[in-house]
Amino acid sequence: MATVLLVEDDHVVRGAMLRSLSERGHAVHAVGTALDALRRVAAETPDLVVLDLGLPDLDGSDALRMLRGITDVPIIIATARDDEQSVVRLLRAGADDYMVKPFTGAHLDARITTVLRRVGRASRTVAPAVHTVGGLRVDVGERSAVLDGEPMALTRKEFDLLAYLAARPGRVVSRRELLEEVWRQPSVGEDQTIDVHLYWLRRKMGESAAKPRYLRTVRGVGFRLVAPD
Repeated sequence: MATVLLVEDDHVVRGAMLRSLSERGHAVHAVGTALDALRRVAAETPDLVVLDLGLPDLDGSDALRMLRGITDVPIIIATARDDEQSVVRLLRAGADDYMVKPFTGAHLDARITTVLRRVGRASRTVAPAVHTVGGLRVDVGERSAVLDGEPMALTRKEFDLLAYLAARPGRVVSRRELLEEVWRQPSVGEDQTIDVHLYWLRRKMGESAAKPRYLRTVRGVGFRLVAPD
């Protein structure tokens, strides 16, 4: 059984999918807007999201990008759009699978099972890492970070950013790489996203861009995480 967040604005389709997945043993929560989906994912962590593209408040591709900014749970796109260009674009933007309407509940259930199996297999084949840089310790498996013996209270994306940099100590990581690997977004016009997260991460680490300890900016190139001198 999986906890599934169903994002679908058509109440008839939403009801049919909810009933079908519930009958197959899944715990299903359904919302009809992108904003409600973002709120739900921020408050709770479902095992998987089924995301319709034709939402009333936000295009589904934009909703996908925003969801990928706060979560790494698997996302299956469910839509009537079937052109190859859209499929490729959405998969590259962070979707884990893509289904074209109409489809049966059995088909959706099979896709959910397959995606969760693939994600679970990938997580088992790589041992969770623990990265230590100076007085900073980042445990990827436990999703915890400790600085000079004190636990850090980080948001999901702040932790992802810190863990990515901690796994590459001393190496300069470009903005483009961070957007593609941490945010799973195309590297176009999202510099502010990185700057905001770095600002709050630095504050929680007791430093600033003007007086860095661990997080160093390499002007015009990117960022690197190093042990303090």
